[in-house]
Amino acid sequence: MSGTTKTPGASVQRRLARFNRRFANRFVGPVLTRMPGFGAVVHRGRKSNRAYRTPVKVFRSGPHYVMSLPYGPQSDWVRNTLAHNGCELHTRGRRIQLADPRVFVDEQQAVVPAPLRPLLRRFKAFDFIELRPVEPRPLREVPERT
Repeated sequence: MSGTTKTPGASVQRRLARFNRRFANRFVGPVLTRMPGFGAVVHRGRKSNRAYRTPVKVFRSGPHYVMSLPYGPQSDWVRNTLAHNGCELHTRGRRIQLADPRVFVDEQQAVVPAPLRPLLRRFKAFDFIELRPVEPRPLREVPERT
């Protein structure tokens, strides 16, 4: 007998995550990412380097962006983001380059706006990822030729 036990809720969450990845995200994602508080993370596969787009619930925490991880930190998009040290967030018509991912647990959900805490608590969404926006590089000035 192995030393690990699986919780029934975890397998249901993984099945729901697979369903969303294969079907629901394709239909809901384009609409959802234009709504306040939502976005899409564009990330690259760890092995394939293929670009993927995953809808997320996003919050601001000071200068950082925080996303809830209702399917846990083992989700492919989280693992890809960690492996590549960042991703791109598309939210409300903007593209924001993000870096320095940090996964953390917050059972008090202090990073979540108070009205949303009961909903995320119901889904036992206590895992989060925080990323900082990358400042765009200034264009290098080219000296004028005379």
